[in-house]
Amino acid sequence: MSLRELARVVQTSEVTVRRDVRALEAEGLLDRRHGGAVLPGGFTRESGFPQKSHLASAEKTAIADIAAGLVGEGEAVVVGAGTTTQELARRLARVPGLTVVTNSLLVAQALAHANRVEVVMTGGTLRGSNYALVGSGAEQSLQGLRVSRAFLSGSGLTAERGLSTSNMLSASVDRALVQAAAEVVVLADHTKLGRDTMFQTVPADVMTRLVTDKPPPQNDRAGTELQALADQGVQITVAGVAQTGGAEGAAQAHGGGGSGPGGRGGEPGRGGEKGRREMPMPGQRRNHPQGAGSAGPPGASGPPQLRSAPSPPDQGQGGGRVADLAPRRR
Repeated sequence: MSLRELARVVQTSEVTVRRDVRALEAEGLLDRRHGGAVLPGGFTRESGFPQKSHLASAEKTAIADIAAGLVGEGEAVVVGAGTTTQELARRLARVPGLTVVTNSLLVAQALAHANRVEVVMTGGTLRGSNYALVGSGAEQSLQGLRVSRAFLSGSGLTAERGLSTSNMLSASVDRALVQAAAEVVVLADHTKLGRDTMFQTVPADVMTRLVTDKPPPQNDRAGTELQALADQGVQITVAGVAQTGGAEGAAQAHGGGGSGPGGRGGEPGRGGEKGRREMPMPGQRRNHPQGAGSAGPPGASGPPQLRSAPSPPDQGQGGGRVADLAPRRR
């Protein structure tokens, strides 16, 4: 629809309509075109970096806070391209002895002045729309690499196909990043849940953990996708976002054998029990070893529980909430 037609329908000026269309695009509700706007989506449609950086920015900040708490001193990780992974990189600059392998210029830039972090960049051809290195050069530089975790984002996430993106070259490099990691952590805000794009990068059965934010109550599809992913054994960590637009704080989820800050394989995160909240969750978590991030005291029976958890040591005493979503009993 053209801006002129929109202005006529809503009985306002084209200047006002142009401003409103820009705001609606930032919320993911439509896509701007020259002189007008169209419905969002499409398997091959990909927003540019300026649009992505302003979409769900508070949610991305909260997600990055929690994802950074999964990384301990002296680890080696790979971080893919994206605006959420860029936020993560800014927080990883505080982790001593860390090695980060990335194909993203933005991730590398965020870590450029971190004197305790070693940054290893792939080769490849620069893709200007997302400032990422792609192609055979990037993929070949990842051969033989092995790290503890891969942190990836994408354009869409569904329980049926997992993480996907609209660009073939980006998808191919992301798959190579996944092959290099023992665990795969997907960072995706609620605007990507239930959205399917052209090229699959991380199938749901390969995902170790998903860090996301709480979908709006009216977004039934996002909630359904989260539960379906949990039923497939994916550990779901939900970040709280303050109403003022900033992250309430990051906390470590207890459940499913996730790694805590500075710890691995279900070690409890540092911090006290202050602010812990419990509520029952239906069903029993599947496909995770006993004793790893247990939701209850030793020997306890009954369903697992949804708990808030202590903040990582470098995040202060924020009031953030994190929850693991347990699968439904079949």
